[in-house]
Amino acid sequence: MPSTNGNDLVYKRIVLKLSGEAMAASGGAGIDPDRAEEIATRIKQIHEHGIQVAVVIGAGNLWRGQIGVQRGMEQSTADHMGMIATVMNGLALQDALERLGVETRVQTAIQMNAVAEPYIRLRAIRHMEKGRVVIIAGGTGNPYFTTDTAAALRAMEINADIVIKATKVNGVYSADPKKDPTATRFETLTYKEALDNKFEIMDMTAFTLCQENHMPILVVNFWTEGDLYKAVQGDHAVGTLIS
Repeated sequence: MPSTNGNDLVYKRIVLKLSGEAMAASGGAGIDPDRAEEIATRIKQIHEHGIQVAVVIGAGNLWRGQIGVQRGMEQSTADHMGMIATVMNGLALQDALERLGVETRVQTAIQMNAVAEPYIRLRAIRHMEKGRVVIIAGGTGNPYFTTDTAAALRAMEINADIVIKATKVNGVYSADPKKDPTATRFETLTYKEALDNKFEIMDMTAFTLCQENHMPILVVNFWTEGDLYKAVQGDHAVGTLIS
């Protein structure tokens, strides 16, 4: 496993949850190779310090199942389309990482043996132990569950130390910081505090799964240079830790 100085890192193995929109160009749709490369660069930065990284990515840049459902599409069909779209995003991110010299594997809960490995828990762990980034696509493999839930579930299965929810905001605030200049950032929250204040950290199924299994969640601004690395160092100057 690659390592330059892992002694200052709080987390050894993480699940990084990315939205599909993270892969999109400014219009919010499609796959932008430049954006994929930017994501890959940030992942490489922490991977080089010995962090074992699994990535769960959404599909909102390619397909939103709710749009289909609103037009009368069966929920199962809409959700399966979304799961397939996550594989497309995963392959794009894998390509970006491999071009940066980071060995990467895509695993999917939906059988696509010609393009990706099936998701197998022990194989995913073994890849990470060998220093590979693992991109876990296909959601949970079942309709009616979001990729947030997939991230929470996979984190438990692979014995991750934390789920890192990558966002555009530096943590959870008391109000919308773009609208309220007096809004303050929480360094830490308990699960109960997050629920009582109705902070939308993850969808309720995913959040409850983390709460019941004592899996901490770290909300961090993925796009600010250096913040992700500071977060895995346990620096409370960035992000919000829910535990």
